[in-house]
Amino acid sequence: MNKREFLFRVITDERVLIVIAGIALLWRAVVSYDEKITFWESAFSCISLSIIGWLLFGYMYYKSLKLTDWPVTNMIYRSIAVSVLVINIYVAIYCGIRGFELPLVEISVSQDYIYRDLRYVIFIVYYCIAIAAMRYLRGMKENYRLLIKERPKKHARERDIKEAIFFVMTHERTLVVVIAAAILWRVVIRADNGVVFWESTVSGISLIVWGWSIFGYLCALSVKVKHKPDLTRVIQHAALGLCAVNVYAVFYYGLRWYEQISIIMGEVMETYVPQPLDMVFKDVRYVMLVLFYCAIVLLAKHLVKAYEDYTVPMRKSVS
Repeated sequence: MNKREFLFRVITDERVLIVIAGIALLWRAVVSYDEKITFWESAFSCISLSIIGWLLFGYMYYKSLKLTDWPVTNMIYRSIAVSVLVINIYVAIYCGIRGFELPLVEISVSQDYIYRDLRYVIFIVYYCIAIAAMRYLRGMKENYRLLIKERPKKHARERDIKEAIFFVMTHERTLVVVIAAAILWRVVIRADNGVVFWESTVSGISLIVWGWSIFGYLCALSVKVKHKPDLTRVIQHAALGLCAVNVYAVFYYGLRWYEQISIIMGEVMETYVPQPLDMVFKDVRYVMLVLFYCAIVLLAKHLVKAYEDYTVPMRKSVS
C-alpha cells in the first residue's frame, strides 16, 4: 500500500470522521459557553468549514471528469459536487457578512448563538458523510463494469407511467422551473418588506416536506438495491447527508415559528428591529436550500440509473 492509498483510507475512515465531528461539537460548546461568539472564534469556524468544503468540492469535481467504464458514476460525483458547492457558497456568503462585521440577526439576539452552533456542526457532519462516501464511490468507479440487463416485460404500462412521472420530476428543466418559482416566491413575499407567519409557514413546510420525501425515497432505494454493496453504501451516505440538512431546516424554521407565534400570542419579545440584511440573508438561505434539494434530486436520479444498470465485479487478469 503506497502513501497516497494509505492517506485516502485514513481520511475516509468513518472512525476518523466521527472524531472530527466530535471535535467540531466540542469546539462549538467551548466557544459558546458564555453565549457569545467573538470575531476570532467565528473566523476560525468559517476557515475550517471553507477549507474542508472547497477541498471536498475540488476532489468530487475532479473525479467527475475522469473517464470510466461506468459513466453514471461521473454523474454521481458531479451531483455530490454540486450539492457541496451550494453549501460552500452559502458558507462563503455568511462568512463574508461576519468578516465585515455587518449586523445580522437570523433568529433573535438571544438565540442566534444556538443556531450558529447547530449550523456549524451540521455542515461539518455533512462534509464528513460526503468524505466517507468517497471510498464507496471509488469502489463503484474502479471495481465494476457496465452490463445492461434485459428489462422485464410484465406490467409494461404501469412501469411506463412510473418512469414517465419520475423522468418529469427529476428532469433538469423541471428543477430549473422549481428554482425560478422559489426565487419568484421570495420576491413576492418581500414586496411589503416583511414576512408574515403564513408566508414563513409555507416556505418552511414546502422545504421540510420536500426534503424528508427525498430522504424517504433514498432510504427505500437503499433497501431495494441488492448485491451491490458499494452502491448501497453510497445511497445510505447520500440519505444521511440529506438527513443532516433536513434537521438544519427543521431547527431553523422551528425557532422562527416559535418566535412568530410568541409575537402573535402577545408575549414580550426582544425589541430588535429586523434590518434589510437580515431579510436578504433569509431569502438567500431559502434559495440555497432549494438549490441543494435540486442537486439531491439529480443525485437520486443517477443513483436510480446505477441501480437499473446491472453491474458485476471487474475480473482482474491473472499474470
